[in-house]
Amino acid sequence: MVSLNQLVAVCLLYVVGLFAVAFAAERAAARGRGDWLLRSPLVYTLSLSIYCTAWTFYGAVGYAARSGLEFVTIYLGPSLVMIGWWWVLRRLVRIGRSHRVTSVADLISSRYGKSNLLAILVTIMAVIGVTPYIALQLQSVTLSLSIFASAEPGATPGSDPLNSAQAAFWVAVGLALFTVLFGTRNLNVNERHHGVVIAIAVEAVVKLLALLAVGVFVVWGLAGGVDQALAQIDRSALGQWQVEGGRWAALTLLAAAAFICLPRMFQVLVVENDDERHLQTASWAFPLYLMLMSLFVVPIAVVGLDLLPEGSNPDLFVLSLPLSQGQNSLAMFAFLGGFSSATSMVIVATLALSTMVSNHIVMPIWLTYGQNSVQQSGDVRHVVILSRRLSILLIISLGYFYYRLSGGGGALAAIGTISFGGVAQFLPVLLGGIFWRGATRTGAVCGLSVGFAIWVYTMLLPSFGAGAALSVATFQDGLFGMIWLRPEALFGINGLDPTVHAVIWSLSLNALVFVAVSLFSFPAPVERLQGAQFVNIFDHSTAARGWSASVAASEDLMIMAQRILGPAEAQGFFRAQAQLQEKSDGLPEPTPRFVQALERELAASVGAATAHAMVSQLVGGASVSVQDLLAVADESAQMLEYSSQLEIKSRELTDTAAKLRRANDKLTQLSHQKDSFLSQISHELRTPMTSIRSFSEILRDAQGLGPEEKTRYASIIHSETIRLTRLLDDLLDLSVLENGEVSLNRQRGSLRDVLDQAVTTARAANTRAITIDRDLAGEEVMLETDLDRLVQVFINLITNAQKYCVADDPQLSIRAHQQGPRIIVDLIDNGAGIDAASQELIFEKFSRLPGQGGEGAGLGLAICREIIKRLQGDISYLTEVSGTGFRVELPLAQNGA
Repeated sequence: MVSLNQLVAVCLLYVVGLFAVAFAAERAAARGRGDWLLRSPLVYTLSLSIYCTAWTFYGAVGYAARSGLEFVTIYLGPSLVMIGWWWVLRRLVRIGRSHRVTSVADLISSRYGKSNLLAILVTIMAVIGVTPYIALQLQSVTLSLSIFASAEPGATPGSDPLNSAQAAFWVAVGLALFTVLFGTRNLNVNERHHGVVIAIAVEAVVKLLALLAVGVFVVWGLAGGVDQALAQIDRSALGQWQVEGGRWAALTLLAAAAFICLPRMFQVLVVENDDERHLQTASWAFPLYLMLMSLFVVPIAVVGLDLLPEGSNPDLFVLSLPLSQGQNSLAMFAFLGGFSSATSMVIVATLALSTMVSNHIVMPIWLTYGQNSVQQSGDVRHVVILSRRLSILLIISLGYFYYRLSGGGGALAAIGTISFGGVAQFLPVLLGGIFWRGATRTGAVCGLSVGFAIWVYTMLLPSFGAGAALSVATFQDGLFGMIWLRPEALFGINGLDPTVHAVIWSLSLNALVFVAVSLFSFPAPVERLQGAQFVNIFDHSTAARGWSASVAASEDLMIMAQRILGPAEAQGFFRAQAQLQEKSDGLPEPTPRFVQALERELAASVGAATAHAMVSQLVGGASVSVQDLLAVADESAQMLEYSSQLEIKSRELTDTAAKLRRANDKLTQLSHQKDSFLSQISHELRTPMTSIRSFSEILRDAQGLGPEEKTRYASIIHSETIRLTRLLDDLLDLSVLENGEVSLNRQRGSLRDVLDQAVTTARAANTRAITIDRDLAGEEVMLETDLDRLVQVFINLITNAQKYCVADDPQLSIRAHQQGPRIIVDLIDNGAGIDAASQELIFEKFSRLPGQGGEGAGLGLAICREIIKRLQGDISYLTEVSGTGFRVELPLAQNGA
């Protein structure tokens, strides 16, 4: 039987071995040796196994025992990312290397204008989101120790011989010290942590071999072989293929998002990547590793359920089965595998989180309120390292408190799912930032805030149980008594699995708010530059911000670099830059390229936002690269073009609307005129018809009429008949003209003869005198047209002047002049003119001006317009003359006058 003391001793030896491996790897890297191993795709792939924590080592078996094949989702998500989203990972790695990002918070803040506010928000969310995961590691180590403690002689069944709360505390202390000693020796987090990566690779091999060893023992040692194991699986409930589509999709999405967004995964996937080509190997090798890790999960779960007593914790079947069969060595090996899974996760996760806390919270506060400015001598390294060590202690302490508050009795898989849901909130902002230039800082802040708040309310707080963080009344009646705010039935939607419910609402509203606010907000200039760099990373993989350092002295920059990088590293960097500038001695010139390179070097230690702020204190101006300016200029040009097009469309719509209004007004007026015409034509027809009928009846029926009376009555009938005939002729003439059925009798003649005939006829037909003034010289031009129709037009115009000119001494001026191949004839009287509202209607059918007397149905000018149109001319009203004026334009004969 293995005692606890032996177990602790083995763990210490194991830790010492890991230190030895890490130390040897760092020394080899410092001497430039062992690159074939340290920078190999194999080590990179094994480092990704940090995804496989105690959840996958212990909890996957428990997950399978409780939920069947649903445990596959935690392996399926990362596998789909590595196989199907390789191009996304490559973009992230290229961005990380080009911009020297140190964490997922650094990348997001750098993309959105190096916003430290956004970095702080992401950091706080990451710390809270990963806290349940760290509690999971404490719980797994504590549970595994309790298995060995309960198996010792003298242990009472059902008791807690280990004192789990106290054991969890000392495990937390041990992990904190281990992480502080193991991970905070090197400040520059963007220098490859070869020691850490090699140690993780070793632990990956250990946990894989341990799980495979237990699986081999279970299949061949307990089940009796592969066939027997498969038959046993078929007989169990786990052999039934039961899949809830919504839950599977939600858990797969969570696992895929967590694989990218977990701080520890981002650390090994992006920050520690030494060569983009390693992703090609990892794209098939890592899914293979996950397949091997999950190979014996179902057999172990099935055999454990059959052999172990009812009520045994399925999360511990990996340990319980070997111990129940007296396989102490195998059980110890399995414990080391679980211990490796927990310690590797805690080391890398707390390192990544402590880096985020120190770079985005501690250092900005120190820069804001520190008494010393950045160029004064002193050691910033001490501040950064101390803040990271304290952050490690704080983060692990939060994990311990979560373990205590949650009771430490929940299933490992359930705790892991909560953590996955928290970090998954980074996904919309992360993907939107690297693929969409329109994404803005305001949109990112709003989206993250909404998604995180919903995750806390629907997943994190309910995990403590009813009556703990949330009251029983809140679970039943909703927050503040609002039924639609129940944490497990948000917005009144019932029947969803709690995990599916939380994932759908948090991620969908996160993405919706992010996109909506980004569309209605405008990015700052630095955001636009960074957006161009991130989205077009493969076009120009350089830092998005350059510097014009004319006012910064190299000595000041040297002092600041020494405080952060250390004297040796800073001096080496400055010497290398001086050599690039072909300076044999002294410091390099503070050129924009040099200051940009220095900012990138500092960003590897304190983050992009902090490095940018520190350099800003020393450097007077900022410049940008040509590619950035072209990208932003192109974006601005597109925006201006879109704005111009919108403005043109707006004007066109406005003009169209105005035309429609005018057309509508005109149609309204025409409708009124039509009604007026119908009334008028009825009157015009009825009046002569009534007269004809009345006087004809008198002639027929009256007795004793004298000859004079008969003649007078007959004359009245004759004049009314002529009036009726004239009206009908006008209507018929207009109809023929409009339908194009008229036949023109083209003749050659002079304009003077046409006007002479028109004036003579008009004077003879109208008794009202009017003085007509003509320019006979201008009328000596030849026309080739239908002269009779043209005479009809001029008669109508002259007659109208006789009828409607209101002057006491009516006068009409007729002037003709040539204009190119056309003759212009203006007829202007000295009357009152036509008001503007009626000018557009005078050429319409049935148009009669209000307030004017005289006979007629309002067809004269309409007939004139149709005649002139058929004669290939034009008739219009003159608006800029005193009185009433019309202009007639006609083509001249081909041989002129």
